[in-house]
Amino acid sequence: MPTYFLGVDIGGTKSHALIADGDGNALGFGTYGPGNHEEVGYEGLRTALQTVTDKAVIMAGITKDQISAGGFGVAGYDWPSERQPTLDAIQSIGLSAPVEAVNDTIIGLLAGASKGWGVAVVAGTGTNCWGWDEHHNVGRVTGVGYGEYGGAGNLVDRALEAIAYEWTKRGPKTKLTTEFLRMTGANDIPSLVEGIEMGKYFLGSDFAPVIYQIAAQGDPIAFSIIQWAGSELGQTAVAVIRQLGIEHQEFEVVLVGSLYEMGEMIIGPMRQIINSEAPKARLVRLSSPPVVGGVLLAMQQVGINPFPVRDHLIKSTGKFLNEKVYSSIHPLTAANYSNSTSTK
Repeated sequence: MPTYFLGVDIGGTKSHALIADGDGNALGFGTYGPGNHEEVGYEGLRTALQTVTDKAVIMAGITKDQISAGGFGVAGYDWPSERQPTLDAIQSIGLSAPVEAVNDTIIGLLAGASKGWGVAVVAGTGTNCWGWDEHHNVGRVTGVGYGEYGGAGNLVDRALEAIAYEWTKRGPKTKLTTEFLRMTGANDIPSLVEGIEMGKYFLGSDFAPVIYQIAAQGDPIAFSIIQWAGSELGQTAVAVIRQLGIEHQEFEVVLVGSLYEMGEMIIGPMRQIINSEAPKARLVRLSSPPVVGGVLLAMQQVGINPFPVRDHLIKSTGKFLNEKVYSSIHPLTAANYSNSTSTK
């Protein structure tokens, strides 16, 4: 009798579900918008869970009672007090199989770490870092920004700081000023600052790629901001490594999120800090969708070691998404969903 496993990735901007069989063949995929309860409430979380699961089940051509187990990575699930409401929301799907819920950073770790343990560092709009040792003991940071920096929003804040320093003569000139003025339409730095304070301009995380572009053009201030972010992300990883006590072991640090598209400019200082503490650690980019980790987590719930089929699941999911899903709704190429690649 075939077995089927459900993986779900609930995020702050989008949510995914993936159904695969016990051999690691992707069969169904579902998408929806945000499901983080901190943003949409637990009712919004239930809606996201039900919608992505229903879509994946229909595409796979199975029924929910055929699912053997479910693995859920849920953004916003950070604290013990949130476990029961999260499980209650999952229960609303109507599964009769065993399930497990973890912070969404963990399924990124499972998808990217060949051994199923190590550290995952998220760098997108914000940043987060969780880790497992080989016994699944947990290390983590707060995930709410108490001294944890390196996300796109932090980059934009630092750029605005540099622009303000230029105006007040506290710091040197930077090409960031010209570009930010151009993008907002502000006439000068005082107008930009006033416009931000008065709500005329909103400089969100989408300004972060501009900082990278200016840094790549040789602007030392922009370059230093990207390097700072890499250093902060490295320090975040080191904190979790110390918690787990794995400084002298071989393991992978999985890099999850869009900021790593900046390449060595941000990854280089991160690697230097991590390897100064854990010299055998190897940084890898997550290039498969994190929801793959949800399927691996689901398999573990029924006593299956999923890692012999991990590589096949990643390849199968990439092929499936390009042929069945993203070919019609998102301009992705197969390279986006190839196996994780080393950056050491």
